[in-house]
Amino acid sequence: MSTFRRVPAEALRAEPWANGGGTTTVLDSGPATTDWQWRLSIAQLDRDADFSALPGVRRQFATLDAPLTLHFPDGTDRPLLRLGIARFDGEAAPRAELTNGPTRAFNLMLRDDIEGELVVRPLTGAMLLPASSQSHWFVHMLAGQAQIHAGPEATSVAQGDSIWIDTQTSERLRIDGGGEIVLVRLDVHPAEG
Repeated sequence: MSTFRRVPAEALRAEPWANGGGTTTVLDSGPATTDWQWRLSIAQLDRDADFSALPGVRRQFATLDAPLTLHFPDGTDRPLLRLGIARFDGEAAPRAELTNGPTRAFNLMLRDDIEGELVVRPLTGAMLLPASSQSHWFVHMLAGQAQIHAGPEATSVAQGDSIWIDTQTSERLRIDGGGEIVLVRLDVHPAEG
């Protein structure tokens, strides 16, 4: 049996960054809000900004609305196209340079031995996701709409919706629709909301 658990949009609040460089809306974290091992969030970048150093955190970062360039302290530059993903150590806090105006960015942050993967892509028709009792999927509908099928259950998502899908090994997980989608696979059980 699968479970769909929606993240209620009305409960989400944008919070300023510790260094004042932008704002972040935390979509979910676990196993606790403050002492988290994984965290999903969307940041709003309205100007060039320095990221905070986060020792012990592995980051996966995707720009959602416009391209930008990440400038790292070691002199490395990582230009990202819209929907591009960068993976980096949180201690190496880069400076984000907006190259074509403001953008939102999706962040997956992992600590300790938690494993996960961020995917951002267009959705055209149907896509299949591996279902496993060890992995759990988070879906954020960036644009458009979709139907999510997990075993005998189904639910609809529209632009701006966020939802957890917990599955069992034997189930087939399918997403049908059109638009753009953010997917996160986590190898832990998300905290109950």
